[in-house]
Amino acid sequence: MSDFVHPGLLFILGSLPIPFLKGSARKAYLLLIPALAILAVLTMRPGSYGAASFLGQDILLARVDKLSLVFATVFSIMALIGTVYALHLTRAGQHVAAFVYVGSALGVVFAGDYLTLYLFWEAMAFASAYLVFAQGGGPAIRAGFRYLMVHVTGGLVLFGGIILHGLGTGSMLFGPIESAASAGTYLILAGFLLNAAVPPLNAWLTDAYPEATVTGAVFMSAFTTKTAVYVLARAFPGTELLVWLGTIMAIYGVIYAVLENDCRRLLAYHIVSQVGYMVAGIGIGTEMAVNGAASHAFAHILYKALLFMGAGAVIQVTGRRKLTELGGLYKAMPLTVALYMVGALAISAFPFFSGFVTKSMVIAAAGQDHRALVMLALTMASSGTFLHTGLKLPYYMFFGTDRKLEAREPPRNMLVAMGMAAVLCIGIGVFPQPLYALLPYPVDFQPYTGQHVTESLGLLMFTALGFVLFLKALDPENTISLDTDWFYRKGARAFMWLAQRPLARYEQAVSSVSETVVLPFLHGAARTGLRIDLSGVDGVVNGVARSILRGGATLRRLQTGVVTQYALAMIAGVIAAVVVFTVVWR
Repeated sequence: MSDFVHPGLLFILGSLPIPFLKGSARKAYLLLIPALAILAVLTMRPGSYGAASFLGQDILLARVDKLSLVFATVFSIMALIGTVYALHLTRAGQHVAAFVYVGSALGVVFAGDYLTLYLFWEAMAFASAYLVFAQGGGPAIRAGFRYLMVHVTGGLVLFGGIILHGLGTGSMLFGPIESAASAGTYLILAGFLLNAAVPPLNAWLTDAYPEATVTGAVFMSAFTTKTAVYVLARAFPGTELLVWLGTIMAIYGVIYAVLENDCRRLLAYHIVSQVGYMVAGIGIGTEMAVNGAASHAFAHILYKALLFMGAGAVIQVTGRRKLTELGGLYKAMPLTVALYMVGALAISAFPFFSGFVTKSMVIAAAGQDHRALVMLALTMASSGTFLHTGLKLPYYMFFGTDRKLEAREPPRNMLVAMGMAAVLCIGIGVFPQPLYALLPYPVDFQPYTGQHVTESLGLLMFTALGFVLFLKALDPENTISLDTDWFYRKGARAFMWLAQRPLARYEQAVSSVSETVVLPFLHGAARTGLRIDLSGVDGVVNGVARSILRGGATLRRLQTGVVTQYALAMIAGVIAAVVVFTVVWR
């Protein structure tokens, strides 16, 4: 490994000195690490690095090929942009968590075996959760715990799948899963789909991202779902199920964005929608489709981060994030408005912006594969994206009714970071060939044809006309939209009822029997000198009874908002027990 420097370890190990640095020295150091990571990615050669053996299994710390390099390149670039955006922060904790988060995402991208992948996968979950907890306050703490419990549960599902897959194939190396359908395959796929926020496993994203810190949400928008896209592209290309799941995602996210009043929650739903294009492309599985998924992930990381940075700038200076509380900011924040609109045009696939040269590749691949319904659905979703992210959100956030809010441009470092992302969004849109050269397969696609440009502009202008005509109908309302989180919120109430009534009564009955029947019998047996050695049983039974009583009292004290976490933990425990039993039984 003398000629290979793992960029993920640069970030993880590089996070250790951050708390001990202050002022300009810390800022210079924070910029140095992502710069070194970009250099390491650009200079690395394809190959396998860090091969070893552990418990009789082959371990491969890093595998470098074109698929891993395209994701590693944009991850490293995004790490630099996100670090610039967060330079004004004085609290070291967020910088440390962000570096560990980025390093873990890069670790997943280069992982050549499932054990390495799993360790980085779980580190990514805990590091990103801190970026929600760091916001402080009740909503953020609760959202952070839900986020963490969901991802820990997903990690256990993935781990169970890895064990079963390893037992079935005899190998822990990470690559395309070509074996017949098995329990291990389905568990691995489920673990990946959870991180990709595929409905109905998506509520963690739209629940947690709006509650994260201003800078933390920028990092979170870039890494978790895109690492899931990478592992799906690595392990499950051409899986038919992904075509339809991705198509549903694209429409699902747009529909829920219609209902949203929280600007970051609206953007979070569009993450679900845009990742749907990538998942569908992976499912189609042709070279153009996989290229489209990878290139769209590259573009999406940059323009979605720009959108979150623009919304974060508004929150930073106004303290408001609901569209019903915003408006009239364009005079005080003209640079922020202009930079945000670059991201909005990019996500809407406007010609000469990055989304136009990447999203269209997935749609074209669907057409080439004779999937007319998928092609139509993805085109409709693109129109909806422009309607809400490109028109509705900026209109009500920056224009619309003037709320007389005191506002100004955000700190200079935040504007610089937004400018960096904006330049890349335009640069990729105007000159797509450098990005196309990074993709896993040779690219035979010309986005700038007369027909394609005319069709795209026609669709976008028709959408803009609809926005103007139906503006009043699109007015945001101060409401809360329940997603699939409704099930575990309602489930928590059912669990609480179960804990407070049937379980509590059951433990009372058990303790009553123990005190009136079992314990007197054991005492009598001890006095009459039964030959069976019952030493210690009395204490054990008493201890069990006391534990049951304490458990019942504890359950009665639990509040509904916290029970969800215990329910998820119980589910995770059941899954782990099933996995262990299966392994032992085999």
